[in-house]
Amino acid sequence: MRSNQITIKDIARILSISPSTVSRALKDHPDINVDTKKAVNDLAGKLKYQPNAVALSLKNSRSYTIGIIIPEIVHYFFSSVISGIEDVASQKGYTVIICQSNESYIREVANCKALLSHRIDGLVVSVSKETQNFDHLIDLQESGIPLVFFDRVAPEVDADQVVIDDLEASYKATRHLIETGRKRIAHFAGPQNLVIGRDRLQGYMNALTEAGIPIDNRLIVEADTFEKARNMVVTMLDAGIIPDGIFAVNDMTAIGAMQTIQKRGYKIPDDISIVGFSDGYLSGITDPHLSSVDQHGYEMGTTAAEMLFNRILSDETEYIPEVKVLYADLIIRGSSLKE
Repeated sequence: MRSNQITIKDIARILSISPSTVSRALKDHPDINVDTKKAVNDLAGKLKYQPNAVALSLKNSRSYTIGIIIPEIVHYFFSSVISGIEDVASQKGYTVIICQSNESYIREVANCKALLSHRIDGLVVSVSKETQNFDHLIDLQESGIPLVFFDRVAPEVDADQVVIDDLEASYKATRHLIETGRKRIAHFAGPQNLVIGRDRLQGYMNALTEAGIPIDNRLIVEADTFEKARNMVVTMLDAGIIPDGIFAVNDMTAIGAMQTIQKRGYKIPDDISIVGFSDGYLSGITDPHLSSVDQHGYEMGTTAAEMLFNRILSDETEYIPEVKVLYADLIIRGSSLKE
């Protein structure tokens, strides 16, 4: 049964703003304008809002367990992030509970509920493709559980983040294709509701614009899985849309495109060059080997874990979130430049 205690969500609902905006206003965050801060604080005072005492008490009652939620464990990138997190957690004497959302919002919410019931001390998370409502993550925060996002972040949630500069990395990958003489470069993109999907598309477009190459919307398609890439290559080639280069949002997409292109009689990189993203182990066993952006998953995992433990072990209950941006390398192989 719901208690009568006023929560951040109550204030947000009354003022028709997001819970994260209320949280930042109460913390006097500089990103929130003066009028919003005043409205939030006035209403909080009127309703006698008090921070959640249970959340504060969790700081002194640890389970020595942290949670990880990832979209899919089969991806090399996510498994390498897990390795980094687990190594740091082990050094700190912590156990790790790993959950995968399978790119499902409903399952991600269920993961959060399960981890909350296990009284985790903190959570590292990369959101699913479907997730556009972040209340379940805000609920964890209000319960006193620190969050760190990696790779796929939730801008609406005030929490630490560790990411790469996706825009710059995608620009670099596309520019490499341009420098090797490619002029009809397709982008097999990710979902545009995700920040990484938008940033990788923008980096691609920035490189084309800088080089004076017109952006052809027929060459920009949403295809972020192996099967989607295979189907999209068939669709494009059958329609007479033949790119001379492809920048793919991830390696599995790039490999799906490679296999189908080769089956249709085109040579890589002679006819069509391809660059992927994540630089997993498969990039070294394709024929030719796949050029790809190295996201440094293990480093991302260790960085995210260190950020999380800084919050868990801190006496502070309120803080300004930190964003750490890691450098990404473009690894050039035979799929875009003859070896």
